[in-house]
Amino acid sequence: MTPQRIGVVITTYNSPLWLSKVLTGYEAQSDKQFTVIVADDGSTRETGELIGRFQARGQLVIDHVWHEDDGFRKCTILNKAIAGTDCDYLIFTDGDCIPEPDFVSTHRAMAAPGHFLSGGYIKLTMPVSEHITDADISSGDAFDPAWLVRHGQPRSHKLWKLSRSRWKKRLLNALTPAAASWNGMNSSTWTKDLVAVNGFNEDMQYGGLDRELGERLWNYGHKSMQIRYSTVCLHLDHARGYSKPEVWARNRAIRQAVKDNKTYWAENGIEKKSQDPATAPLSSERARM
Repeated sequence: MTPQRIGVVITTYNSPLWLSKVLTGYEAQSDKQFTVIVADDGSTRETGELIGRFQARGQLVIDHVWHEDDGFRKCTILNKAIAGTDCDYLIFTDGDCIPEPDFVSTHRAMAAPGHFLSGGYIKLTMPVSEHITDADISSGDAFDPAWLVRHGQPRSHKLWKLSRSRWKKRLLNALTPAAASWNGMNSSTWTKDLVAVNGFNEDMQYGGLDRELGERLWNYGHKSMQIRYSTVCLHLDHARGYSKPEVWARNRAIRQAVKDNKTYWAENGIEKKSQDPATAPLSSERARM
C-alpha cells in the first residue's frame, strides 16, 4: 500500500529565516510529488510574504494554514491542517528542520498500513545553523558529515545518521536503543488514522505533545517503525523560551492518563466532543483494525 497523495506538514512561528532554508530543502527533494502544508501558529506578515515568494517560484505546491497568535497553540493549528487536507498520508516536521534530499521518497517507500514511521534528526550548533546557505542545501553539501565538521559541527556518532550505506542504516535502525516514538521533527502516518484518534490533543502545550499522539496511536493498535537512520533532517538551533516546568508537569500527567487508561481518542482534538466511544479501553478487536 503506497501513499497516493503525500502532504508534508511543517509547523512554524515567526522564524522566516529558518523556514526559508527548510523550504529550500523541499525544493531539492528527489521525490517531487507532495504538497507542503505550512501549519502557522500565528506568525506575522513576514512569514506569509516568504511563503508567497516560494509559491511564486513554482517549484512547490504550498498550502498556508494560519490562525491568529493567541499563545502556544501548535496542536490546534496541526489539527486544522489535518482536517483541511485531501492528502492520504502526512509527514510531520518543523520549520527549523532541513530535510535531506531523499526525505520524502524514504517516507513514501517505507509507509505501511497500521504503522507510523519514526525518523531521525541531527541538532546543529548555532554557528553551523547560521552558516548553511541555500546553495549548500540545494547541492546536498550540508548533508555531508565532513562538510558539517569542517564548518564547526562537533564530530559525533550522531553523524552516522548521514551515512550513505543502506545496509549500515538498516543495521543501526535495528541496534539503536531509542524507542520508535512519534517525534514532531520527523514522523509520518496515514491521515485516516490520525482522524481516527481525533488528531492532536489541544490540552497539550510544549513538552511531549508529539509523544502523546504516538502513545494514542499505539493504543489504537498502530505499530511504529524505527527509521531514525533511514532519513534525517538537520535541526537548526534556536532558543526555547516557551519551555516551562509547570507545563511539562501537566503534560506528563496527561500522558500518564493515556497510558493508564489505554485511550486513543483526544477529547479536545479535531472534533470537539465531551465523550466518545474511543475513550474506552482498547479492545482486542479494535487493536486488529
